[in-house]
Amino acid sequence: MKKIILVMIVGFAVLLNGALSRANAADIKIGVVDVEKAANDSEEGKKARSNLNELASSLRLPIDKKIAEIDKMKSDLDKQGSLMSPDAKKSKIEDVERSEREYQRMMSDANQELQKKQRELTESVYKQIIDVVAKYGQAEKYTVILPLTSLPYTDKTLDLTDIIIKKFNESKVTKTK
Repeated sequence: MKKIILVMIVGFAVLLNGALSRANAADIKIGVVDVEKAANDSEEGKKARSNLNELASSLRLPIDKKIAEIDKMKSDLDKQGSLMSPDAKKSKIEDVERSEREYQRMMSDANQELQKKQRELTESVYKQIIDVVAKYGQAEKYTVILPLTSLPYTDKTLDLTDIIIKKFNESKVTKTK
């Protein structure tokens, strides 16, 4: 008899747990955000990309000059190489090789600087977007807001990306006033 009562209590507890889970499921509010899209499409993200492009252009100028210098040196060597003494020709070849190494260093330094700046700008914008998502989630009583990129499938109605972009842009406008 005690076994039957125990089985009935356990069974009732399982049923009650299932009923409560369904009731709580109705209270769950889920959203998703494409953080990368929000960062790229926001005004702050566009400004960051513009700054990055300006930096890339400024770094490209001396590199382009170095390429032109190397091309001229090679052209001069091709034209005059047969008329030069072996020592003069060797010296010119060494100058071209030295300029090519300088060019490689310039490219490497420019790439490192661009990557560093991109990381700084990206991290800053992403952090601000995440803050907006957290505030929006709390204000709208979301249970969870997940990054869209980590999910293989979501219903489009759960996507909050456009709302987050709008809220992020609004937060920047109110901060500048």
